[in-house]
Amino acid sequence: MKKRALFTVPFSLLLIAVIVASFFLINIKPAEGKIAQAQKLAEYTKPAVVRIVDYAIVQWQFNNPDDPEVMAVLDQLSYQSVVGGSGSGAIISSDGYIVTNAHVVEATQMKNEDIANAAFEQLVGIMADYFKVDYETAYQYMLTYTQYTGIQKVLKVILPGGDVLDGEVKSYGAPINEGKDVSVLKIEGKNLPTLPLGNSDDIQSQDNIWVSGYPAAADSDLLSPDSSLISSMNAGQISATSKKTEQGSPVIQINAAATHGNSGGPVINEKGQIIGLLTFRGDTVNGQEVQGFNFSVPVNTVKEFVNQAGVRNTKSETDKLYKEGLELYWGGYYRHALDKFEAVQRIYPNHSEIKQYIANSEKKMSSSKMLWSDYTTIFYIVDGVSGLLILVLLVFTFAFRPKSQAVAVAAVPSPMPAPAPAPVPPPAPENTLADLNKDGKIDVQDILLALQEHQKKQKKDDDSGNGA
Repeated sequence: MKKRALFTVPFSLLLIAVIVASFFLINIKPAEGKIAQAQKLAEYTKPAVVRIVDYAIVQWQFNNPDDPEVMAVLDQLSYQSVVGGSGSGAIISSDGYIVTNAHVVEATQMKNEDIANAAFEQLVGIMADYFKVDYETAYQYMLTYTQYTGIQKVLKVILPGGDVLDGEVKSYGAPINEGKDVSVLKIEGKNLPTLPLGNSDDIQSQDNIWVSGYPAAADSDLLSPDSSLISSMNAGQISATSKKTEQGSPVIQINAAATHGNSGGPVINEKGQIIGLLTFRGDTVNGQEVQGFNFSVPVNTVKEFVNQAGVRNTKSETDKLYKEGLELYWGGYYRHALDKFEAVQRIYPNHSEIKQYIANSEKKMSSSKMLWSDYTTIFYIVDGVSGLLILVLLVFTFAFRPKSQAVAVAAVPSPMPAPAPAPVPPPAPENTLADLNKDGKIDVQDILLALQEHQKKQKKDDDSGNGA
């Protein structure tokens, strides 16, 4: 057994080391790239931040053909006025639910009369400026000869990938100064990117936050048309956590820069969770906007309307694959990242970032790192064979032992000891046997005669010895 163990024990230890090493290699996590947290949040967030355009088109009829100047101005306006604007929002479910501000979609929620009145005031202002008259004069004149003939409401959601989809309001709070400035929209879609909802009860003053959206200040005639599809993200901190509106609704004060168009955009914490929606800015000073004093609706208020709409905030498969791909890409595992990005493209072809990441991964394939988890199946086979060999070696070493030397000796029959030689009787006197009769009886007289003969012979031999 000792001789066998000298071979089997070291070899078994080597096989055990192989098994341990394989498990270690399989569970090695990909190396993380040196990417700043803010950059990671920006990349995670962009695909789920949308632009919302909400407006109503009012058609006008002018009933004074004797005033060609006013008719000429109306002709330039196509006899239309547009009421509404744009804002931002965030997708929170893979089937197309979006959270934003109520005031972002206010135009399509107004009654037709209210829309017509707002549009008329806008039209009067244009006429007053054009003809250089006071507002009241222009108002009375236009009121006499103008009436609206139709109203068309439009609510569109523009995805970062360029898709323009119809939106439908599923739950609606109230615009600023009227209540909780929250609304939940629905668009048609599947496998859409999403953002998770956090908990605004956990926030603290000076927590780092980021505001994402489509600020009007970032739009410019000098930019390309597709630039309008790219959201902006500005960093800041929470300035105050316990302020309220006049109606008693809680708001969070932040110092991140924001402006018109950011309304309804998500306020993100360091975990990438929505902790609020940007809703209004502080008062102007000398007619100028002052940055660093903006307010957002807490996400726990947002959740009230999410629940009203019957929405579940869950991650989509797109989110999972995209995030895995980004982490592999940042770690230098370009071949594996490419697999993830291509999987995203298959289930959601219009993802805003995926084409660029696929192109970049393909360019860097030659420098891609190795990922041991690719060889999991091979490692499992090796581990199984190694375990079987270890079992065989243990059985061979300890179960089939040779018989001991003592047992082997005992198994061989030992020879019987030779019998002691029988004692040789002294020689009988001569003629002794002749003295036996046929019937086995001894003649005493014959014995005496034989003894006498023997004594004579012995004396003769003695005499011969002395003479010599």
